[in-house]
Order: sequence, then C-alpha cells, then structure tokens
Amino acid sequence: MNLQHIPQIKHTDSGNFFLLAGPCAIEGEEMALRIAEKLVGITDNLQIPYVFKGSFKKANRSRIDSFSGIGDEKALKILRKVSETFHVPTVTDIHTNEDADMAAQYVDVLQIPAFLVRQTDLVVAAANTGKTVNLKKGQFMSPESMKHAVQKVLDCNNENVMVTDRGTMFGYQDMIVDFRGIPTMQQYASTVLDVTHSLQQPNQTAGVTGGRPDMIETVAKAGIAVGVDGIFIETHFDPANAKSDGANMLHLDYFEGLMNKLVAIRKTVNAF
Repeated sequence: MNLQHIPQIKHTDSGNFFLLAGPCAIEGEEMALRIAEKLVGITDNLQIPYVFKGSFKKANRSRIDSFSGIGDEKALKILRKVSETFHVPTVTDIHTNEDADMAAQYVDVLQIPAFLVRQTDLVVAAANTGKTVNLKKGQFMSPESMKHAVQKVLDCNNENVMVTDRGTMFGYQDMIVDFRGIPTMQQYASTVLDVTHSLQQPNQTAGVTGGRPDMIETVAKAGIAVGVDGIFIETHFDPANAKSDGANMLHLDYFEGLMNKLVAIRKTVNAF
C-alpha cells in the first residue's frame, strides 16, 4: 500500500510510522472536533502521517442496550466535517455490504472489523469502492491466514489494503499480541498494530468489555521496536464516560507524551 493514495494524508516522507487514532465511536460533533484538533496538532508537530478514526456506528456490542451510535448519516457527516475542517483523511468501520457504498461517500478508508474479516462479500464490497481497505485480523485467526483476506482485496483490482493486528484471544477474557505475526503479515500488506483493542478484556459477565490502558505504552513501544508500519490507538478526553470502549482507551492528555516516545524509538530503529 502506498500511503500517498490516501487523500489529504501528510508527512509521508518523514520516515515515521503512520497513525490511525480517534475515539471509538462518534458521540457528537463537538467531541469529534475537539479530539481531532488535538491529534492533528500533535501529528503535524511530530510529522506523523495521520488518519482520524471514528466509528459511525457500533454493531458488535455485547448487550442490546449498549450505545450503538447517534445515527448513521449524522455520524458520517461529522466524519466528513472533521476531514474538511482539519484537512485530514478519515477511517470508519463498516458491518454490511450496504455500509460500504454509504460510508465511501464520506470517508477515505473503510475498516473491516476483526469479527467480520472472513466475510467475503463484505471485504469485496469494501474493495470495490476503490477506497483504501483496513482489514482487522480476527482474534481467532493466525497471521498467516490474513494473506487470503488481503488477496480478496487485490483480486478486486484494489491494491490499497492494509492489515491491522488487534491481538489474539488468550482464554475467554484476555488478549495477547504475538509480535512474531507482524513481519509475517508485512509480507502481504502494510501492517498496523491496534494497541488499545489488543488490551481489551472481553466477555465480562457484566456485558461490558474491560481493558488494560496501563499497558498501552508498553505494547506501543514494542510494536515500533519490531518495525510495524502503523499504529492504531483509540483516545478520548474522558474515557471513564465514553460511550464505547472507555476501559481500554488512552486519555487524550497522555497522547502527545506517548507519540514523542514512539517517534524517538522509530528514529533509533531507522538508524539500524
């Protein structure tokens, strides 16, 4: 994947990793613009190629009463406003074939959730839009098996594809990152490490996913040291009251400090 195929992406010649970051879900216009403004400032200062992330809806919640979105078109219009206001590309999840064409009218990168990455029709629908496609590795899949998901996109004459590792199930209620999988998946496509989802603790009896945000810096540093192409991090200015995945998001106040450390590590890795 050539990063320059993503509209409005900047700093592609900086030698840095690229970044997909933002809130788990779009909760409203003010919160999205507030988070985007902060992240754009940080990434411009550090010359990190940046894509704003926000889910326009959450279709894979544990409980029926969990927050799923503010309305599809309303959330997608907010993503478009973020892009137009700050001149950055955007990425969002899709869950159905119909979502692909709808979301492609508003965002630059379509993301296939980990639980759905083996759904051929969904992957093909995303690829056929011509947008860049981000394939989340299923928690139940080996790194080697992701070559088939990538090939589905390539077979649609779309070379703009990336793979994201979001951890692998370890028992019923924990995730681990097998860093051996990163160079494996880099053989098939540009590879991203989803730091925050890799620290989820799913399947809690309360029906609300837990997490280990205290380990975000550790996992992110390790990913950069291994040589991952991109980093994915969800962040919020008030994780405790976020409507989705607050238990494993990085507080926005800590974002700049972490990026400074990751850029420093990247420069060291590049020197070898």
